[in-house]
Order: sequence, then C-alpha cells, then structure tokens
Amino acid sequence: MTDLPISQTPAILDAIDADAAAISFGQPSDDLTGAFLRTLIASKPAGKFLELGTGAGRATAWMLEGMTSDAHLISVESDEALIAIAQKHLGADPRLQLIHSLGEEVIVKLPHGQFDLIFADTWPGKYNHLEETLALVKEGGFYIIDDMLPQPNWPEGHDKKAANLIQTLENDPRFQLVKMTWASGVIMLVKKR
Repeated sequence: MTDLPISQTPAILDAIDADAAAISFGQPSDDLTGAFLRTLIASKPAGKFLELGTGAGRATAWMLEGMTSDAHLISVESDEALIAIAQKHLGADPRLQLIHSLGEEVIVKLPHGQFDLIFADTWPGKYNHLEETLALVKEGGFYIIDDMLPQPNWPEGHDKKAANLIQTLENDPRFQLVKMTWASGVIMLVKKR
C-alpha cells in the first residue's frame, strides 16, 4: 500500500519537473516525501516553516499545498538555476519567501525556536550546522530529513556520515525521533517540551 502512487499531487509539479529536466537536475524530492510534508504541515495552521535546499521547488510545492493562507515558508537554495525554476513556478505565492543563499548563512541569522517544521534537504542543516538548525525548531515542532536509506548516488564514505548523523539525532534528549522506511528514508523528530 505504501508504494502506491499518490493520487492528489500539486498541479504545478509537471512544469517544475520539465524545467528541472531541462537543466539535468537529478535529485528532486519524491512524491512520497512531498505527501508526508504536506500532511505534517496541515497540522500547523498559521505555521512558520523552513526548507533548506529548495532545489527546483518540488517539495516546496507540496509544502505550500498543506499550508493555511496565513502560514509562511522560507525556502533557501544556493544554486541560481534551481531557485530560478522555483521562483518562476511558485514565486507569486505570498506565503513563500525564496532566498538565494548558502544555507549556512541563513541558518545562523534566524531566531531560535521560531519554526513549526524544518525540512533539511541539503547539507546545511543536516550534515553541517545541525545544532544551529535544531535550535530553530519550536517546542512541538518537527525536524524532517530524507535520503537516509542508502542511495545509489552516495559518494564513498557517505554511509558513515549518515550513520553518525542518525546516532547524533537518536541521542539528542530534546527530541522524540522516529526512523521510517518511507520514500528515500525519512527521519522525523519532534521537539519535546
């Protein structure tokens, strides 16, 4: 059942995918991760959300679908060509703030305890600047990462980095954690009170 196609996907995905394929971007977020994010975000009306690694905007589109009209999403991408695709297809949404920058530079400037959900889909906020990113999550807020099951595009030695990250997250007493064999391997943390 879990591997069945998602029936209700954001209408804009085909256009985003076409533009991403035109520049040979091969690391888009999948529909299972997107549906998961949309569902979690729907639990946070008027929420504040942060996406680290916009890519071409695939996961961003899913997140926007789960958001209420008074919610706000900041999405950060360092690749100019990718954020241009996201801007083209999603930039008119007033709930979305797209930032073209290195994730590290944005993470260190944000106030602590501000976000209801952070989706870290790139190195900053996941494999570096992890502590600074976890500090941004509100009590009761989610920290989500994907690509935690072995991937064919992992460079040599990345499995050890992933294992170290998982161990660090498992040992953090501030959070409740669940590891899921969903999509590319999703880990969800909730900040405890």
